[in-house]
Amino acid sequence: MAYLELRHLNKTYGSVPAVADFDLSIGQGEFVSLLGPSGCGKTTTLRMVAGFEMPDSGSVVLDGSGIDPLPPERRGMGVVFQHYALFPNMNAWSNVAFGLRVAGLSRTKIETRVDELLQLVGLEEAGHKYPRELSGGQQQRVALARALAIRPRVLLLDEPLSALDAVVRVGLRQEIRHIQSTLGITTIYVTHDQEEALSISDRVVVMQKGAIEQVGSPEVIYTQPATRFVATFIGTVNQFSGVAEGPSATRVRCGDTLLEVAAADGAPLRPSQPVVVLVRPEAIRVGHTRDEVGQVNCLSGTLETVVFLGPVTRFVLDCNGRRVVADVGADERGRFARGKTLWLAFAPTACQVMQVAPASSPQ
Repeated sequence: MAYLELRHLNKTYGSVPAVADFDLSIGQGEFVSLLGPSGCGKTTTLRMVAGFEMPDSGSVVLDGSGIDPLPPERRGMGVVFQHYALFPNMNAWSNVAFGLRVAGLSRTKIETRVDELLQLVGLEEAGHKYPRELSGGQQQRVALARALAIRPRVLLLDEPLSALDAVVRVGLRQEIRHIQSTLGITTIYVTHDQEEALSISDRVVVMQKGAIEQVGSPEVIYTQPATRFVATFIGTVNQFSGVAEGPSATRVRCGDTLLEVAAADGAPLRPSQPVVVLVRPEAIRVGHTRDEVGQVNCLSGTLETVVFLGPVTRFVLDCNGRRVVADVGADERGRFARGKTLWLAFAPTACQVMQVAPASSPQ
């Protein structure tokens, strides 16, 4: 049974729909990320759950009870914002204790709870410091501890790491996931960072223009995107536009290139049906000769760009006017030089075929 239900939420500002028919069930203790570009409605959705915004229609149900009539302070939500929102005139200890004091807890209970939380977020030695004396990462830890202090039924995080530098962001997101798992608290996390969402979530909700594009585990979102938008928004993907060909429609004609593709899981393709073939860069083999890469789905191209990405190096090749991106391992990158003609190949099972509107023309 779902613990938190967002039932067909709709929100419009003027004539612009911010959230459209958002319907999602979240299990108790689940970590769900709302992911999408700026303006897709993810923060508005979070604010409706928190009670800061009222939906035009639809409802929010928590543990079987509708909470739409309740003000934010009575919903049992802990909220962490992008810009910390700490009280500058209070030290870290007092910031965490604030909500407990408002709730009327005894001094002994407040001291015990605050000390526990500062230890949980790794700031047991910094309780006496004021926000101006803390780094950005430390301030966000205080904000997280303050949100957890009231023992919320649901934790809501609105792009909590976007103001931090990359190294701090990676470390803190793992700490957030560890704390969430330790406490078993139901969590909604808003982000526009694909890597962030994929690395810490139980499920990811990909949004565009106020609507849900796909909901699934990080692995499913990446390997089995339901729409072209999801495929292109999550990571990097090569797109080959063309038409299905052959009696079984397991080939796609892309200009002068014929690709072998795996049989479709859903409705079978029709011959001459416009489609796009999606292939991830890591699925592409690179070699100096055609024999080196294989005989199926082979392309030749000129290596134009080499981008070092740590464990992999990303190659961008011009394949007769078509831009193709391929990733090679650290032990392979030294074999290939910019400006040289190389061969690429990928297996039929690496191809995800999506239908496109008949009006679309092959590129």
